[in-house]
Amino acid sequence: MGDAAGFGKGLSRRDLLKVSLLGAAALTLPFERTVSAKTVSEIAPSKLPRPFTVPFATPPVLAPVRSTGTTDYYEIVQKPGVAEILPGVRSPIFGYNGIAPGPTIKVAQGRETVVRQINALPGRHPKLRYEPWTSTHLHGSASLPEFDGYASDITRPGQYKDYRYPNTQPARTLWYHDHGLHHTGENVYMGLAGLYLLTDPVEQALPLPTGRYDVPLVLQDKIFARDGSFLWDDNGHSGLWGDVILVNGRPWPVMKVERRKYRFRVLNGSVARGFRYRLSTGDPITVIGCDGGLMTAPQQVSELRHGMAERYEIVIDFAKYRVGQRVVLQNLGVPNSRDYDTTRNIMAFDVASEATDTSNNTVPPVLNPGAVAMDLTPAMSKRTRRLVVSRTGGEWVINDMTWESVVRSRYEAVVADPGPGDVEIWEIVNASGGWFHPVHVHLVDFKILDRNGRPPRPEERGPKDTVYVGENETVRIIMRFEHQVGRYMVHCHNLPHEDHDMMTQFRVGPPGAGHDPITTAPALPYTSSTAAL
Repeated sequence: MGDAAGFGKGLSRRDLLKVSLLGAAALTLPFERTVSAKTVSEIAPSKLPRPFTVPFATPPVLAPVRSTGTTDYYEIVQKPGVAEILPGVRSPIFGYNGIAPGPTIKVAQGRETVVRQINALPGRHPKLRYEPWTSTHLHGSASLPEFDGYASDITRPGQYKDYRYPNTQPARTLWYHDHGLHHTGENVYMGLAGLYLLTDPVEQALPLPTGRYDVPLVLQDKIFARDGSFLWDDNGHSGLWGDVILVNGRPWPVMKVERRKYRFRVLNGSVARGFRYRLSTGDPITVIGCDGGLMTAPQQVSELRHGMAERYEIVIDFAKYRVGQRVVLQNLGVPNSRDYDTTRNIMAFDVASEATDTSNNTVPPVLNPGAVAMDLTPAMSKRTRRLVVSRTGGEWVINDMTWESVVRSRYEAVVADPGPGDVEIWEIVNASGGWFHPVHVHLVDFKILDRNGRPPRPEERGPKDTVYVGENETVRIIMRFEHQVGRYMVHCHNLPHEDHDMMTQFRVGPPGAGHDPITTAPALPYTSSTAAL
């Protein structure tokens, strides 16, 4: 995990340029692709557990430090930790409250949350030698610009920032993760990711599985160095593909289930790996929700494709299986996500008993007829824009723009400037050939209209904020620019692509509209005299 993996020493010139207003042109980066192997981790194979021997677990739920009539206050410390991910092996991590994934936050629609994020990370990563500044993005939230995790709105070690979230949107599975400029990939890979679950009366009135039958699955992949630390190799900034699959921080776990339905909230929290799920029994999976919440109606699929940062809510009915039967969630893989012998399986479900509770055990035929994004039609669109994602001169770009282009323009350059309330169609064109790009549009939910003129996949027929744009595909999405005005990012969620430098911004409203995402609520020094939340 040293220089051989592609890391320089100290704060790089590129880092310094990126956080200055008038940084120089982006450096040209080498392009390389390597041949797949059976494994990639350097740690002894004997230290990897056999699949389905590690017990399943879920992240803890975070309690607020205090609450008022309308607001809940939380505090999270971004700090180093040591996790026993592989049995008997100590792995250094960066964690929210020192754990990875971070604690889950659960909130109700209409209650504001204030989350204090304290950067207590070291001044330099102990091996990679970069300064781990951070910017926390609540992915899927219609936050004000200054609380959206704008990449250049950084919090350095020894600083903190209070993020305010309105929670006015419909129920959904969100996640919070680092978005710090140029080091999003390393910080997320080290562990800075967690779930944030928003509920509303529509969801609560449905007979869907709840309580212990409503289960989060955070999927990630890792490469382990000989000493148990995470090894970073992004293959010339094209992607990192690990050979150890983690679910909620545990390798290939096994979960004991009852003979009834379970709801799973599945986040692909990987840096660059796409998944394609199938049950070992061949039975269908019921998809009930996407990034932006519940679908209008459930969709039955035999397999489900899942790009980075997307969330899918699925229901699996274990009532059809006998007690003692094992069902495996398998990974069929996707093009240009490097597979290994160990990445074919994700986790197992062991049917351990009859159902002890059969309430909330139904998937109704209508889930959320009021999903606003799904009511949008092309006739409503005020204009159509074309965004081309490609690789040019060693840099990943959108319409030939990088974040460096934004910095050099004094943060004024935009790829789109819709008016408040405008409906637009964006055609996202993948011109980079050998990669897929999960493109995330901040602030809004959108509807996928088509892929190369064909209907979207069944699992995508719900409100989305991240779209899998496959190799040589053109995907059309439609959205209404509502909730806030100001500047927001659009980028690829293959994090080496985002960091180098497939990220730009759009602006809702005229120049100068909205709060400035960098100067309105900057990070502050965290000291013993810092005011309590």
